[in-house]
Amino acid sequence: MTVLAVIPARGGSKGVPAKNLAAVGGVPLVARAVRECLGAPLVTHVVVSTDAADIAAAARTAGADVVLRPAAIAGDTATSEAAVLHAMDAHEAEHGSPVDVVLLVQCTSPFLAREDIEGVASAVIEGGADSAVTVAPFHGFVWREEDGDSPVGETAAHAARHVGGSTAVLADPATTTGSGYGVNHDASFRPRRQDRPQDFLETGAAYAMSATGFREAGHRFFGRTALVRTDPARVLEIDDPHDLDRARALAPLLDAAALPAREDIDAVVIDFDGTQTDDRVLIDADGREIVAVHRGDGLGIAHLRKAGLELLILSTEQNPVVAARARKLKIPVLHGIDRKDLALKQWCEERGIAPERVLYVGNDVNDLPCFHLVGWPVAVASAHGSVRAAARAVTATPGGEGAIREIAAWLLGPTLNTPLETTPETTPLSPEK
Repeated sequence: MTVLAVIPARGGSKGVPAKNLAAVGGVPLVARAVRECLGAPLVTHVVVSTDAADIAAAARTAGADVVLRPAAIAGDTATSEAAVLHAMDAHEAEHGSPVDVVLLVQCTSPFLAREDIEGVASAVIEGGADSAVTVAPFHGFVWREEDGDSPVGETAAHAARHVGGSTAVLADPATTTGSGYGVNHDASFRPRRQDRPQDFLETGAAYAMSATGFREAGHRFFGRTALVRTDPARVLEIDDPHDLDRARALAPLLDAAALPAREDIDAVVIDFDGTQTDDRVLIDADGREIVAVHRGDGLGIAHLRKAGLELLILSTEQNPVVAARARKLKIPVLHGIDRKDLALKQWCEERGIAPERVLYVGNDVNDLPCFHLVGWPVAVASAHGSVRAAARAVTATPGGEGAIREIAAWLLGPTLNTPLETTPETTPLSPEK
């Protein structure tokens, strides 16, 4: 059975420019959706439908196939259904076999889980439904505002029918010309939540359809539609910049903890101030700066170097302290850098390192451009809130207190507890122990 998950991700978003590539939890939205689809056992193929080369590249990197959609179905008025039908046709033409069940998965729902995808797919494949949708239990009282264009008699009758004969005038005359009326309740009788029928909110995250029925109907709801419940706490659709800010703030709370392993990483790039230090500077009478570093970080870096990882210190500050620390650790340094992201991109190109296989450790807002460039942006525990929100992983240890050693333990596991051998190639980094 062919179960095709289609992720529409066009490049022309107006509310949030380049929305589908915006990072939440350090991962682009389109890649988050691909990851969850690939993790759903019932899904056999994952396709991203897009008109943008950068989205296509991100989708392929995440493991999806790509269908480039024509301009006719890539504009502001294009429907998701049109993109799904086009992707189905392209997939069937390439593979020579029909799609049995098709899923529509929206990458603008950042906290979509593979269980949601598996749930809608199972409802159609195993549950006998014709279509399925993710929903969340909803208990709110819904109000609607009259648009002011309806005839007076019709407006009054509508309001009376829905609100028990009375209308509720909205308070802000600058935003309305009509009045409000209850949609799912009556103003004369407002029962307790437990006494009301259960309502459900469509999450907008995942849909599944019988492919044959979808082609016949031309839309996503037909026949018997199964409601697949999901966690209301995870329901969020990104339509404007405020939604994106909320998603980034929630990611550390809602994302399953995911830590990189050695096989995920080719290079580790480390900020200095606030990452290898506690961000404080002592200045003596002659103006010389003194900072404190953690010996455990030195040990971790030595083991990372021995493991064959490319290492770099990247710092905005032009400071003898940074250069001295790099010499001590025997790793290269680029400091006095205004555009750290451009320097990092050039460094990766010169060494043939794919940015998605770079782990970058930072603590403050000038690290965010690098976060958006690499595959593993990591914040130390003491990082600025916006940096923690943009990170894919956050250490439990603050900067300057062993955060780099903690990251080395993620990558190297038990081998980090093995003493370094003293050889002509590797000598102890005294006094680091």
